[in-house]
Amino acid sequence: MTTPFPFTAVVGQDDLRLALLLNAVSPAVGGVLVRGEKGTAKSTAVRALSALLPAVAVVPGCRFSCDPAAPDPSCPDGPHEPGPGAHRPARMVELPVGASEDRLVGALDIERALAEGVKAFEPGLLADAHRGILYVDEVNLLHDHLVDLLLDAAAMGASYVEREGVSVRHAARFLLVGTMNPEEGELRPQLLDRFGLTVEVAASREPDQRVEVVRRRLAYDDDPASFAARWAGEEAAVRQRIVAARELLPQVRLGDGALRQIAATCAAFEVDGMRADIVMARTATALAAWAGRTDVLAEDVRQAALLALPHRRRRNPFDAPGLDEDKLDRTLEEFSGESPDDDPDPDPDGPGGGGGGPAPDAGPQGGGDTGARPEEGDGGEPQPSGAGAGEQPAARAAEPFRTKALSVPGIGEGAAGRRSRARTEHGRTTGARRPRGALTKLHLAATVQAAAPHQRARGRSGPGLVIRRDDLRQAAREGREGNLVLFVVDASGSMAARQRMSAVKGAVLSLLLDAYQRRDKVGLVTFRGSAADVALPPTSSVDAAAARLESLPTGGRTPLAAGLLKAHEVLRVERLRDPARRALVVVVTDGRATGGPEPVALAGRAARLFAAEQVASVVVDCESGPVRLGLAGQLATELGGTAVTLDELRADAIAGLVKDVQGTSRRAA
Repeated sequence: MTTPFPFTAVVGQDDLRLALLLNAVSPAVGGVLVRGEKGTAKSTAVRALSALLPAVAVVPGCRFSCDPAAPDPSCPDGPHEPGPGAHRPARMVELPVGASEDRLVGALDIERALAEGVKAFEPGLLADAHRGILYVDEVNLLHDHLVDLLLDAAAMGASYVEREGVSVRHAARFLLVGTMNPEEGELRPQLLDRFGLTVEVAASREPDQRVEVVRRRLAYDDDPASFAARWAGEEAAVRQRIVAARELLPQVRLGDGALRQIAATCAAFEVDGMRADIVMARTATALAAWAGRTDVLAEDVRQAALLALPHRRRRNPFDAPGLDEDKLDRTLEEFSGESPDDDPDPDPDGPGGGGGGPAPDAGPQGGGDTGARPEEGDGGEPQPSGAGAGEQPAARAAEPFRTKALSVPGIGEGAAGRRSRARTEHGRTTGARRPRGALTKLHLAATVQAAAPHQRARGRSGPGLVIRRDDLRQAAREGREGNLVLFVVDASGSMAARQRMSAVKGAVLSLLLDAYQRRDKVGLVTFRGSAADVALPPTSSVDAAAARLESLPTGGRTPLAAGLLKAHEVLRVERLRDPARRALVVVVTDGRATGGPEPVALAGRAARLFAAEQVASVVVDCESGPVRLGLAGQLATELGGTAVTLDELRADAIAGLVKDVQGTSRRAA
């Protein structure tokens, strides 16, 4: 068995270690989400924690780790007779990103259930993790339906398996820990809220600390057992402190003053719902027990806020994580209950005592006026070639707005998402088929229909059906998939007017937000001067795309053909990596093509490559002014897609766009 890296040997990462230890003291805190760049000891610290947890007493032979002092009355292996228990180390169970639903929650033997009427249940990872740690590395890459099952079990403390009228329930109480790299995509806000605490980790920039990290890692790799032995004393001390804090926890008093500070803090930071208040209360209590105190102090409330609130304040992926600590301190001081004697408030403790507090932050939003001089129209005059020629400062994006659904026509088989129709493991049942590999979703009627004609030949004599493997039918289901939304953005001089580019960026930002909500991958290709660049290769991180878009400069000629060819190449490479994921290309341009020999004809030939491959496309027409050439509409025709103006992207004007995309693609086919 591999010797884990000692928890106490992890260098730095104080917040990460504290959050993990608080959950070890009080699992009711609700787990930890660890966010950070690669190579920051996220997984190392989580795996090391399991060695510090006290041993658990279990009923001998129970696959669901029932406590002999209070066995689960609904345990599938029960009922359990009273008796002495056996002790075993607390488990740390890892959930792979590619795990199936059956592997997570367990599976029923469908053949025995149909033929014999017995509940033959094989436990899953949730049962293995009961009374231990369930660790999900790269939790942001886990399929949505698995995350839903996981977090529901964590919230209810039980797992339910329902299959064709057969029901199994078992206890599933565990310390949930997830790690993720934000560059690879975000979790949905409602899922972020289900993690009790969150910690942002980053590699230290201090040379001495980095040297110590390398020194300890090399020593561990050379001889793990000897390295662990050197830290055995520190490990034992932390383990004893966890046990002592658990015993002290029921005696910790959370006073009214601390509760008011918690409530005021959550209100001041405009956190949705009440889960944040509850998590902060449990975290502050655990902090007091960890410090060996029976009273919760203001410092406990402050630390609890820093761990429990940052991820609950994000309304969309473009919001920066974190907490304004000055605002936090002001709120805690205002509701500390230690008002000066000359406080003019006659009733500081009365209802609504916070009414005279500081007004909510009303800093500049959207930045409508940049103070820049309006630009002259620059649509057709000659420009020097080269990406940097005639470059102008990046315009600030206008306020994003809500868009309506764009979708790719037909039925795909890509990754689960919320954009286009697809054959999926979850969704409405549309038919039945023979299973490919393990049976996951039984179509009962089709199975019975396949088995019925053979009952006499199989010698059936009792009430049960005689079921063979060939009779089983898998339910064919239709749901939604995520797509690759590839933005091809014109950043040439003809787009450089400050007001126009601000509106363009606002429109793209709105579509990026829609892509985040629909679980798409996104990519960004820009073209200006004499070339096109892949500003962002296809990724699940829409906030990275938003950051690249915000800093996008403009100027130079309009190499439309180069932009389309670069986008075509990006799609070709992505098909090799992920052939099941279909693409939607969004070209943002006024349709002009300048520079080089026959730029218009070359752009037309590049566009027809997309039409020949039936790639769904939309052209966002950015042309403005009283005289319009209609070049974007011509480009959309060449692409086999549809064109909309910037104004039509707003509100309900985009409602007919899906039908237009689908209808045009059918005509092209």
